[in-house]
Amino acid sequence: MIQLILTWLFSIIVFPGFFFTIALALFTQYLIRKWSGRFQKRMGPTYVGPFGVLQPLYDLIKLVHVKEEVIHKYCMPGLAKLFGLIGIAAAISVIVFYPLSPFRVICDFDYFIFIYMVSIWIPLATILMSLSMPGPYTSIGVSRFLTLITLVEPAYFASLIVPMIIISENNKPVYSIYTTSINVINLWINPMTIIPMVLALISSIVVLQAKSLYNPFNIPEAEQEVIAGYETEFSGPVLGIARLLHDIDVTITALSIVYILLGGPYPFSHLSIPGLVILVLKYLAVIYVSTLIKNLFGRYRLEQALYTIFKYALIPSILAAVFSTIYVVAIT
Repeated sequence: MIQLILTWLFSIIVFPGFFFTIALALFTQYLIRKWSGRFQKRMGPTYVGPFGVLQPLYDLIKLVHVKEEVIHKYCMPGLAKLFGLIGIAAAISVIVFYPLSPFRVICDFDYFIFIYMVSIWIPLATILMSLSMPGPYTSIGVSRFLTLITLVEPAYFASLIVPMIIISENNKPVYSIYTTSINVINLWINPMTIIPMVLALISSIVVLQAKSLYNPFNIPEAEQEVIAGYETEFSGPVLGIARLLHDIDVTITALSIVYILLGGPYPFSHLSIPGLVILVLKYLAVIYVSTLIKNLFGRYRLEQALYTIFKYALIPSILAAVFSTIYVVAIT
């Protein structure tokens, strides 16, 4: 019993919980900034830490402990921080659903718990943070953010459920992230299932770009139009928490693609060196593709962004889910 409790605490606090997730999120931000700098013929983060790798941590500490928190009459910074920390807690808690965790949550329909925490609590925390710091441009940024997530989150759900529909037919537990991650590699070598998997992967990449609010989907924070969108009134610790929540959301979304659609370290195990190498390479590939798209495209207008998400994320993911259902019905 004591060993179980210690394993649970280690998984939640150290690895792959609080400290590891924050470290990975900051490192992911570093990679995106460094690669973006190279694409734009800039140096990117350079001076803090080896090759500038500690620059995101330095920026976070500077925001939380050094920068002044600017408030006005109707701001509630304490409430904004609380909502931000709730969002971070929700994001970190879903790590235990991945095979990466020593203390794993494996059960029927655990994917729906994952989606509840990621697709509801993280966007909700962001929205409530912004509404706790109201301003003339805040409502515009929030409305644009809400408009995006009404398409993005359903597409995210549909793209990740595609392999689960097929795998849950003959494996237990059903609609489980762990079960899917260790079996999804077989769907990529099956001629009958590779088409829905490709559609789901394309959809998930578009979703990652939109959830990250990177070009071409950075509509809510279009500086030339609405100053800084829903972050307009954020400063100091509130801005630091908001940025950290965003980076963790990007990391969780990328990990979900790596595990649920790409199989994580499989066909190797987590305890093997080849498995670790494959896992890292898949994660870096997903982040690199996202960074490449970010630097290739300019910002869309709102209607253009919605049309693109609908065409390249929602429709492909729904078609992939339909094909997967038809395939399962045909073989049973």
